[in-house]
Amino acid sequence: MDGKRRIGIIICDRYRSCSGGKCLRSLRNREGAFSIYKEGGAELAGYTSCGGCPGGNIENAGEEMLKNGVTDIHLATDFLVGYPPCPSIDYFVRFMEERYKVRVVIGTHPIPAKYFAIHDRLGTWKAPEWKPRIAATLGDEGTRAAYD
Repeated sequence: MDGKRRIGIIICDRYRSCSGGKCLRSLRNREGAFSIYKEGGAELAGYTSCGGCPGGNIENAGEEMLKNGVTDIHLATDFLVGYPPCPSIDYFVRFMEERYKVRVVIGTHPIPAKYFAIHDRLGTWKAPEWKPRIAATLGDEGTRAAYD
């Protein structure tokens, strides 16, 4: 990927008090969904929540992020690992890609091992549509453990 990318992160509102430590660590280390930025630079240019179900801030957040030069919007890993995972995630991706003509990526940091274990036992991600949703954040067992 050529040139520096400017990253916007939108987190699930259930985690609105999250300080972003895992997301920022994975961006710095180019882990999880941020591994796509190994070539060229990437910097954080926006961080907010979706505004709560059904995503009332998605429209405003995307628009504001674009004004600040965001080139890529990441829907945080918490959209995947919450109980239950966000039912609107696919709609958010389609809406922002269509409205803002920006790349939208599902995920930020690698899925922590404790979340992987419970969702695996519950069968949350067994349906075929989940495979591409979690692919960028799946990582290996050691990486998942490091994000607990």
